[in-house]
Amino acid sequence: MDLFSLPRLGVVVPPENPTAEPEFNHLLGAGMNVYTARFPVTPGAGLRDMLETYNEVLPALLGSFGALRLDAAVVACSASHYLLEPDGDRAFCEELSGRAGFPVYSSTQAILAACEALGATRLTLVSPYEPWLTDTSRAFWERAGLTVDGVVSVPAEEAAPDGDARYDPYAVTTGTVLRRLRERELPAGTALLFTGTGMGTLAALTELARQEPHRTLLTSNLASAWWARRLVGERDEAHHPLLRRLEGAGV
Repeated sequence: MDLFSLPRLGVVVPPENPTAEPEFNHLLGAGMNVYTARFPVTPGAGLRDMLETYNEVLPALLGSFGALRLDAAVVACSASHYLLEPDGDRAFCEELSGRAGFPVYSSTQAILAACEALGATRLTLVSPYEPWLTDTSRAFWERAGLTVDGVVSVPAEEAAPDGDARYDPYAVTTGTVLRRLRERELPAGTALLFTGTGMGTLAALTELARQEPHRTLLTSNLASAWWARRLVGERDEAHHPLLRRLEGAGV
């Protein structure tokens, strides 16, 4: 196999995100080369200001790939694109694609594309976000025409010093995800959407796929990997069983 003849995927991630690159590499295996760029650190900025900064700098950040020929790029930060709402997100991706000279998708647009291909119209969100951002996420999907049956909030394992729930996608454990889901009775026919690229999900999804083989399971990174393979016309069997499961569902 000629390593350098493989399709090339650019991935843009927040600076502290420990999850996106490992999950993309596990999902895509040796079928695609993944190259990353990271958003800048924003010392002292609140969460909303940080996310707005990400959108402001994204065109220049995509330019930092320089003359590297990419087949596509994914913006692996769902939260910043929730602020744009569906129409603004779509228009922004079209603008970015035109500037970059290759297709650019957000993880949110990849999820919408997967839902359309699957015929999925109902979601239950599994969210590690602060309440206001979870509400913003829910509004995004509803404005996109999807029905949100409910939200399973997944805070970090360790509480804040004052005892309140602490929201940090990077500190959510597989055990917490599975425990929170066991505490809820999920409607039949609702797809589970694990929102955010920083919450590690592959181990939890592997267990859920075993328990509920017919339920649609989506994550930001899984949908983005699916979109990338579809875009480059990859016809070989997917490397990872969760991606094979998604592609075998008629997507």
